[in-house]
Amino acid sequence: MKEPSRRLQWERRSQTPLLLLALAFAVAYAVPIVAPDAHADVHRTCTYVEWVVWGAFAVDYLIRLALSVDRRHFVRTHWLDLAAVVLPLVQPLRLLRLIATLMLVGRRARMAPQIRLTTYVAGAVVGLLMFGSLAVLSVERDAPEGNIKNLGDAVWWSFTTMTTVGYGDHSPTTGLGRVLAVGLMLSGIALLGVVTANIAAWFISRFERDDRADVLQLAAIRELQEEVRALRGEVARLGGAAAGTAAADPPSAPAQREATAPTP
Repeated sequence: MKEPSRRLQWERRSQTPLLLLALAFAVAYAVPIVAPDAHADVHRTCTYVEWVVWGAFAVDYLIRLALSVDRRHFVRTHWLDLAAVVLPLVQPLRLLRLIATLMLVGRRARMAPQIRLTTYVAGAVVGLLMFGSLAVLSVERDAPEGNIKNLGDAVWWSFTTMTTVGYGDHSPTTGLGRVLAVGLMLSGIALLGVVTANIAAWFISRFERDDRADVLQLAAIRELQEEVRALRGEVARLGGAAAGTAAADPPSAPAQREATAPTP
């Protein structure tokens, strides 16, 4: 039990620093895409930040792996963290580190199940919206026939794609852009299903809680009725016993003489 506790302590302590690093990574990832004409030093700084953050997450993964008792199980259950660490050079996948961190924060949150799921869904929506917008903008901006040329177009396209509305005013034209679109569509459908299931589960839990309260109240009423019925039976039994005792007792001798004495 000592080693799992050490890993959990490390995860609790590293949760906030990892989230801050993930936000820094998101900014460093977004700046070169949003401002491609920025100074070369800005792009170079963003690249350094990305590599520093990647190194920090790689060290964090190795430490958590070393503190795990069953390392194979850890690798199987944290495959997204491993993918984000092993594939940092694939640009569209680099932002998965942010999504993985949001998932990690959601898993570690000590909240009620409904609240934890809502937090996870909200974080996943924000992360996927950012990921889809930046990734498709970086791919489609220089496409000859592309119509996604700025961040506003990219965010609008990502939002309409994730919600499965798809107005068609903006759409990817490159192969990689269409692959990103397919992934965003599937993610949007999955998140929509999670939200619907979460709302349905909340209503069901409320109905079950109300039904449970009604059942407990009905059981209490029935118990009170049984107690009242038993008390009535006991009172009737005691009253009948008292009447029988009074009828069975003979009158005393002085009372008999007084009753039989002639009147003057």
